[in-house]
Amino acid sequence: MNRADLIVGLQWGDEGKGKIVDHMAQTHDYVCRFAGGHNAGHTIVVGDKKYALHLIPSGVLNPKAKNIVGNGVVLSPVDFIQEMEQFEDLEGRLFISDKAHLLLPYHALIDQAKERLKGDKAIGTTGKGIGPAYGDKVARVGHRVGELHNPDKLASKIVEYFEQNRYIFDIMEVEVPTKAFLVHEIEEYRRILGPHITDTTQLIWKALDEGAKILLEGAQGTMLDIDHGTYPYVTSSTTVSAGACSGLGLNPKDLGKITGIAKAYCTRVGNGPFPSEDHGEAGERLRQNGHEFGTTTGRPRRCGWFDAVAMRHAVRVNGVDQIALMKLDVLDGFEEIKVCVAYEIDGKEVDYVPYDLETAKPIYKSFKGWDKTEGARSFEELPKEAKAYIQALEEMVSCKMGIISTSPEREDTILR
Repeated sequence: MNRADLIVGLQWGDEGKGKIVDHMAQTHDYVCRFAGGHNAGHTIVVGDKKYALHLIPSGVLNPKAKNIVGNGVVLSPVDFIQEMEQFEDLEGRLFISDKAHLLLPYHALIDQAKERLKGDKAIGTTGKGIGPAYGDKVARVGHRVGELHNPDKLASKIVEYFEQNRYIFDIMEVEVPTKAFLVHEIEEYRRILGPHITDTTQLIWKALDEGAKILLEGAQGTMLDIDHGTYPYVTSSTTVSAGACSGLGLNPKDLGKITGIAKAYCTRVGNGPFPSEDHGEAGERLRQNGHEFGTTTGRPRRCGWFDAVAMRHAVRVNGVDQIALMKLDVLDGFEEIKVCVAYEIDGKEVDYVPYDLETAKPIYKSFKGWDKTEGARSFEELPKEAKAYIQALEEMVSCKMGIISTSPEREDTILR
């Protein structure tokens, strides 16, 4: 039975999924995105050209691969169209689910207004409208991509939504557009996106039945999952491997090899608990060495050491078969490298991820650093200290590091 391989983030997002998806997409016929919106960001370097992808699957860089945006995604037409402009001739290579939900400009305005009203209790969202769009979906008042085929009807439904929620828009000082403006806007969306809209569930079923090699990619990371992450400082979608099923119309038996992506250290963007965060010189050095600034927002990422406790949690939740360890080279030159091996909570040692991480303090194990791993393309080339670090991580999280990345370049990748 043919199965689809899956790539999933194991930390707080920004793990470097884009490079691995791009690497694996070279041998797959389809690359399918199953969750999230344009709050996600993949930066992929090919030669001297850098691509920033937010909604379009990373397989777009393989001219032979077909790319599917699944029903679990919330799609901003404005941003999707802008992203399409990076590429030529996407016809027959890019498909959008007619069941994916639309993220419209007013969703972003609501998102930003809510964050302002929360003041110092703000979650730290990207302000892109992801939460409000998923909120409308769950409240059954959202609009789906397939509705773009009838601009007048869709515009009328949106105007009706505005009328029913006028008090919300007034309180938040959000200006709503006229129906005429909406019709014009939607017609433009339809003109550009229409040829790519289809029933992607049927498409992916057919591809599986025909033996095509399929790769599934999510967005963000496990610790930002709406159920299994550090709630409420999470995203609004299911980021774990199970989300690939609901987000594309697959069943669990359709899933094949699951590759989890993790940095050799740890980062997160936005507010919320981060036990292994380093507020000192080491954290700043990780940020600068790793160029840790958000692809989507440009915000500096919070940086810290590898969290083996959270990683064990993520490996188990996702059913990970192998880990792709990214940015090992960012640790080059550190004399001491730390790993969080447990938490101290209320004076007790805890070796699992509890309900609330707000008061968790890291318990560290130290490792000797190394000189240089950058550009290494085989495990044998790595310094003995780097090998020892990797092997220790494997024991701590009970999963093999099957792929190791030693630079942003596509070719600087160790396959074990």
